[in-house]
Amino acid sequence: MKAVIQSKLSAVIDSPKDVTRIVRLEPQIMPRGLSRTEAATYIGVSPSKFDELRKDGRVGPARLIDGRKVWDVRELDLAFEAFPLESDDTAEDWSVAV
Repeated sequence: MKAVIQSKLSAVIDSPKDVTRIVRLEPQIMPRGLSRTEAATYIGVSPSKFDELRKDGRVGPARLIDGRKVWDVRELDLAFEAFPLESDDTAEDWSVAV
């Protein structure tokens, strides 16, 4: 596999040591706190819908970090799990979503 990576990256990498360094990079870390737009994306809604969910209490308040509002992914998970499941009657009725 290292040879395949080396051949594909040989044009941009000076030595095999560079390939090893790239392969050993840490996986991306999922942040615990999300901004408003990230939180909206995380639960699958637009930022304006996220604001509506906050106003009606279905999504909890943000935590403040030096004045910056940050939503905890664990609390977002709980809020998301509290949303109702669609019933079998409405599963095929797309007009319900409109």
